[in-house]
Amino acid sequence: MTPLQFEQLHEAEWLELEELLNRLRGSRSKRASLPGNRLSQLYRRACEQLAMAHERAYPAYQIDRLQQLTANAHQVIYQQHELGVQRLIQLFTVDFPCAVRAHSTYVWVATLVLVLPTLIMGLLVYFKPELILSVVSADQAANFSHMYSDSAETIGRVRAADGDWAMFGFYIKNNIGISFQCFASGLFAGVGSLFFLAFNGVFGGAIAGYLTHLGLSRTFYSFIVTHSAFELTAIILSGAAGLHIGHALLSPKNQSRTQALVQASRESIVIVYGVIAMLIIAAAIEAFWSSARWMPLSMKYSVAGVCWAAVIAYLTLQGRGHSHARSYES
Repeated sequence: MTPLQFEQLHEAEWLELEELLNRLRGSRSKRASLPGNRLSQLYRRACEQLAMAHERAYPAYQIDRLQQLTANAHQVIYQQHELGVQRLIQLFTVDFPCAVRAHSTYVWVATLVLVLPTLIMGLLVYFKPELILSVVSADQAANFSHMYSDSAETIGRVRAADGDWAMFGFYIKNNIGISFQCFASGLFAGVGSLFFLAFNGVFGGAIAGYLTHLGLSRTFYSFIVTHSAFELTAIILSGAAGLHIGHALLSPKNQSRTQALVQASRESIVIVYGVIAMLIIAAAIEAFWSSARWMPLSMKYSVAGVCWAAVIAYLTLQGRGHSHARSYES
């Protein structure tokens, strides 16, 4: 499709969106007059068309027009509904899973960068347990073995914590910190995101291999198997969002690097919102479910299977067929 054909095909929608926005600017009661469904639909289609224009390197005047149009619509929609219940429902039922699928290339790269070092380091430490000291100190290794020993009253609890609620807060702080590193370090041309993903893979694999070598696999894997459905997925998605930002800086196409960064950040923030929700869920499961010793292993693994299936189904199927999904998926 030529740029002229592209413009002729979508000109009517652009004019309609501009007319709606102009009407809202001149209205005293924007909330009352907001044609939510149509405005949201036109906005998301404009986002889709902007992404297409970038990909096909269409003329700068078309990209500038679409950027201005989407920026104005974004301001109107999100300033009025950012904290509304309907906005939250829209975010988690459509926007977040569709955004993940739209960034599937980055998601797969982030998955490989995390999983491969995990497996490799896990096998190395399992067969040569002394390699654990290249990742953690001897005291830290001993602490991990104590946390997952058969004699531990509660699995996976650090010694400084005095209850499940304390661990809940600890897990939220720790997990959000890791995810923030994977996302924000994407500003360093994506290299930072790759580093932190690989680092966490090496660290997690080393601990898993070491505890498996010590014969603590029963407690360790029953502890991590459920909440990891949300935690590991959230870390991967954080890294994917960081890679998207890094790629935009490396390859801004016919935009300035600042414009590319703003656009990529706007597209990635939806994923960040979803990641925060997943990390809170993971922390709750980790503190109140995973650490419980009274729970039969069969029940833990059954619930883990349900959680993994639910996360995968949610990210791959949720929002498909919805009119708003078109703005995220090609």
